[in-house]
Amino acid sequence: MKKTTIKALSATLIYFAFSLYLYQPYFRNFERFDWLFVLNAPLAAVGCFILSRRWVGSFWGSFFAGAIYGFGPFMLGMAKFHPTGGFLAASVPWFFLPAAFWPRARLRWLTVPLCALPFLAILLFFQAANSARLFLIPTQVRLSLEDMAGLIVPLVMVKKEFSLVGFYHIPVAALMLGFIMLVKARRVGIMTIFCLGLVLAFSKSFLGVSPVIWLAMPALCCCVLIGEGTAGFISAGYADRKWILATGIVLLAIALVSLLLAVKYFGFFAGLANDYAKLLVEEAKMYIFGVITIGIIFFTVLSKSRLHWMRTLILCVAMAIDIFLGAAFIVDKVL
Repeated sequence: MKKTTIKALSATLIYFAFSLYLYQPYFRNFERFDWLFVLNAPLAAVGCFILSRRWVGSFWGSFFAGAIYGFGPFMLGMAKFHPTGGFLAASVPWFFLPAAFWPRARLRWLTVPLCALPFLAILLFFQAANSARLFLIPTQVRLSLEDMAGLIVPLVMVKKEFSLVGFYHIPVAALMLGFIMLVKARRVGIMTIFCLGLVLAFSKSFLGVSPVIWLAMPALCCCVLIGEGTAGFISAGYADRKWILATGIVLLAIALVSLLLAVKYFGFFAGLANDYAKLLVEEAKMYIFGVITIGIIFFTVLSKSRLHWMRTLILCVAMAIDIFLGAAFIVDKVL
């Protein structure tokens, strides 16, 4: 068996084991369709993992790209809708695989129609569901500017209104680095899909399709970028030191803003906002944890020490803790 196949199977087993761990406490309350929740998260994670391999050379980069898509606020938050809606969102990465892995030397014009396959699949799925009187996601629900706060304080937004936006804390640094790499590489295709999905998510419903489902496109693109950014942190050289430092500074700034907001919430009348304040403090702690992680990587880069194994270990442990705690919190709030 090839080494790449073994790695893919290992990632798949970890995703499914984590899904069972997250949902096992709620099994006794599950109805027939609810069992899809256990499948949706790892299905989405594996799909994103395979898709990211097209651009991400590092196994751990692809592993965390999949983990954050499958177990991030978007996929786990879909549990508040009909389970088949989450299944559709989990299928989106799989629909992109033909376009991603189509041989570039043959019939290149087919790449564009293949990229349209996920959009077509969503339209057809909703049409079939509506015909069967199966309402997956309310059509009046769409993305708002207020939801974008989930990019900074995802857990607070989940507690407040079950926001679907966000990628946890430490992955924000990887997302920034991945975005820089995207711009430098001029990957127009990913940029186009991201922008189109974001526009549709903010737009009104059409053809019976809920705008929420279109958020799968930008969420998936961002998770691939997080995978690239993770790989970038692991393999960064001395010339990349300014970008590493910039991501650490941004995380520190977000941590300080979170603490300032916590102080403000603690001052609310009769402690009515204490729960939000405490959660903001926890989010700030995770950002500070991220600053320490990025700081260690920065000093290894600054000293021109390779130590890729140490970078991999520190970064993977930090991101795993972040995802583990965040995913458990979201599942508890949604279910």
